[in-house]
Amino acid sequence: MSLRSSIARGAGRLTAGLLHAAGRSASQLPGRVALAIDPAAIADLAPKLVHGSIVVCGTNGKTTTNNVLASAVEAAGARVLCNRAGANMAPGVAAALLPGSSADWAVIEADELSTINILPELRPRYLVLLNLFRDQLDRAGEIDRVQDVIASALAASPETTLVACGDDPLVMGVAHRARRAGTRVLTFGIGEDLHLPADRVPEARFCQVCGAELAYDYRAYAQLGAFRCPKGDFCRPALDWQATGVEVGRTGVSFTVSGTDLPEPVRVSASFGGVYMVYNLMAAFVGAHLAGVDAQTFQRTVDSYHPENGRLQRFRVDGREVVLNLAKNPTGFNQNISLMLADDRKKAAFFVINDDYNDGKDISWIWDVDFERLAVGAPKRGGVVEEGDLAVVAGGHRAHDVRVRMKYAGITAPVAHTVREALDAVAGLSLDEPLYVLTNYSALWPAKAELEKMGERL
Repeated sequence: MSLRSSIARGAGRLTAGLLHAAGRSASQLPGRVALAIDPAAIADLAPKLVHGSIVVCGTNGKTTTNNVLASAVEAAGARVLCNRAGANMAPGVAAALLPGSSADWAVIEADELSTINILPELRPRYLVLLNLFRDQLDRAGEIDRVQDVIASALAASPETTLVACGDDPLVMGVAHRARRAGTRVLTFGIGEDLHLPADRVPEARFCQVCGAELAYDYRAYAQLGAFRCPKGDFCRPALDWQATGVEVGRTGVSFTVSGTDLPEPVRVSASFGGVYMVYNLMAAFVGAHLAGVDAQTFQRTVDSYHPENGRLQRFRVDGREVVLNLAKNPTGFNQNISLMLADDRKKAAFFVINDDYNDGKDISWIWDVDFERLAVGAPKRGGVVEEGDLAVVAGGHRAHDVRVRMKYAGITAPVAHTVREALDAVAGLSLDEPLYVLTNYSALWPAKAELEKMGERL
């Protein structure tokens, strides 16, 4: 260990200690300090990991997948370092690696564009790539740029095995390039038709090799499904792990996993859900299996997993159930709408859209969300919601943009500045009707903090 590396570690750990003593988050600043002193801090910290690391990446679902995976590896008795709070750029990764002199594994969430700064330094054993969707176009650009970055990151970390969602043609576009460059590729996906309606605006329509329009035997959601190029040069691969017997409902999901090296199929179930959660749990299961976790330990982990980061957290406020979740792009919103519609109770929704830096200033993507699916009723008179109506309330810095979007979907939405105001707007509804609070990035933590002050967690 060099003198610079030692000073960087010491300074980072001192910073973390001071932040903890002050009751502040230490998820990024200690890493910023360490990297400022030693730009190679991540590479210098990587050798402390006895078995190496697993990096989880993708547009949607990476925080939940990463945290379930980390908890499963811990439950198997391993010492794990993890950026659980979702600080997924290089400073957050460095901060996660600082504690202790050694660990068995690091389980690390990585921002897609930050993979080029993380993978060549960390040299993980596995990169789990969940999905790729348009997200924060003013920062990330179009999908091809994101694909280029991830492919370059893999090329700079040749020891890394790519564990890819075989149902996503955009992910398999990366896998196609990575395999040609010598990267080992393993795939997972859903191995049956769930008979779900296709999203109105799909993310990917064209072959990643020749540009012909893709055909689908079926879709699970967005562009994920059994795709194939009519010219025969690109298709969903034979999956190394697949989910069958999939059941999705308001109260959770369950499915059977079969894989090339599993001695027998394994049933996995969870009390939180949506079709997207099947993919998240599949990815976590595969990652845990590769890290030596048995199926029983994984299921126990899922059974005891309670989201703490605002994703699918449930509260009770003044007798009403409130469901909080992140929805930061068209696909995320559409999946949340599907989750709401799977709830057969009458319900209300509070859509909160900000345009801070970490959200992206460009919110034109809200026009690609299929809000029309909700237009079965709406508050009728000046924001006064009566029983029997579908209550939709708009919030956030761009509340009025959301309100205009709702108007074109046939929904009248009053504006609320806080969750409390949204609850007041739907106070006329029966307490049996839940309120779904869907926010993008910068609105999530304030909404979570407000709910924790007002109510109790369920």
